[in-house]
Amino acid sequence: MTLTTLLIYVGLAAIALTLLVIFVFKRHKNIVMTYLQCFVGALFVFSGWVKAVDPLGTAYKMEQYFAEFEATFQGTWFSFISPMFPFLSDYAIAFSVFMIVFEIVLGVMLLLGHKPKFTTWAFLLLVGFFTFLTGFTFLTGYVPGDVNFFEFSGWTSYKESNMKVTDCGCFGDFIKLKPKVSFYKDVFLLIPAIYFIWRMKDLHELWNRTARNLFLSVLTLGLVVYCMSNYMWDLPHKDFRPFKKGVDLAAKKQAEEAAMADVTISEYILTNKTSGEEVRLSMADYLKVYQEYPQASWEIETEFTEPSIPITKISEFELMDYEGNTVNDWVLANDKPVVFLIAHKLYGDGVPGSRVVKDTLYRADTIRITQAPGFRVERNILSIEERTEETINFLWKDFYLKRYLEVIKPFVDAAQADGLDVVMAIGGADQNQIQDFAVDTGLDIRYAVADDILLKTIIRSNPGIVLMNNGKILDKWHYKRLPPYAEVKAQYLEQ
Repeated sequence: MTLTTLLIYVGLAAIALTLLVIFVFKRHKNIVMTYLQCFVGALFVFSGWVKAVDPLGTAYKMEQYFAEFEATFQGTWFSFISPMFPFLSDYAIAFSVFMIVFEIVLGVMLLLGHKPKFTTWAFLLLVGFFTFLTGFTFLTGYVPGDVNFFEFSGWTSYKESNMKVTDCGCFGDFIKLKPKVSFYKDVFLLIPAIYFIWRMKDLHELWNRTARNLFLSVLTLGLVVYCMSNYMWDLPHKDFRPFKKGVDLAAKKQAEEAAMADVTISEYILTNKTSGEEVRLSMADYLKVYQEYPQASWEIETEFTEPSIPITKISEFELMDYEGNTVNDWVLANDKPVVFLIAHKLYGDGVPGSRVVKDTLYRADTIRITQAPGFRVERNILSIEERTEETINFLWKDFYLKRYLEVIKPFVDAAQADGLDVVMAIGGADQNQIQDFAVDTGLDIRYAVADDILLKTIIRSNPGIVLMNNGKILDKWHYKRLPPYAEVKAQYLEQ
């Protein structure tokens, strides 16, 4: 679905709600105001709901924003603000739930006309906040990677590749909007926001104050519980991400890679570094005159044709072993069912330590073979010497280790006893860390490393469990909702 299609649906819903207010409740004062209340209220309720089904996704997006703000303010007159953002990042999920619930409740308050003064000012401030976020992200498209945002003299022509945050997250994973589109959307919403302040007396009010207060109190509590259930106790009840149940990852990845391979250069964009003059040339024309545009004087950018199918995060699915070799076949091309464990991060602390290593020294003896010509070299142990070497020992958080010992290991042991392969992908871990983890959990399985953002996209649980067969996702579970292996086998593996 596109933003235009969504706005059409919201507009139609707003018409229906406006007619309800006029002819059923008979509480409208100004038809334009009533329609705007219904339109904006319905838009906020919907945009909040698609984020409420996946509050972790919004939290991850906020972490991106906080990291970008921290880097932007460092080394400037506003550097004193930078330390605030790592702190906010630590509480990103709480901030996410608060913002989601506030957005939905504010939308309902607009629909009901509850507390007009508070609601209208809160709406203006919230839209202003969203406009600041999307505007900042959009403007970073003019800022090269080696230039600080506040170094305005270093700004160049707009490039999407300059942006660190490429999607505002306004509608979660339901619709991906480019920051430029999101910014224009929020600027447009400032119009009704200002109108609400100006004509506050024209807002319709439904029900009485007591009924509205009671309804909003129950709604707020219900939304908090609903948001928490979608990450603390279970997976999001609606999965808008590409790695949903039933998707054939192997086939989809192959199709996306083929589509990207067919992409060609559609145009060269040449910008004079001194005058700012811009020239656009087709590939054929550029090859004829490229010598006239030396890179010392011209900045050269290429535009490509659109791939034949939408490209998703599936195309970035890549599992690596310790040596950096791809091991995708462990999961995507396995000829039997695979239990795919996912941990985008291992929760533990590295503690400097030491360990005793035994070095065995050998003496080589040459022995003549009498039955056949030639010699054989045998090694005899000369001595065994012990030495101490420094290492890092990892101490895992008790709550995290408990998840594996009490939930994951019994399931894995049963699956392995039944002949299934078990593969675990871990984000941001080195060989030493993974080896310590394997020893402490007792999980004798295959281990791989992967991009942590990819792993967060696949499943919103740490650890998360995915059952796959021939590259297809059969099901996914939050670790708190993992059924016994016998139930999984009966449902998926005995058909």
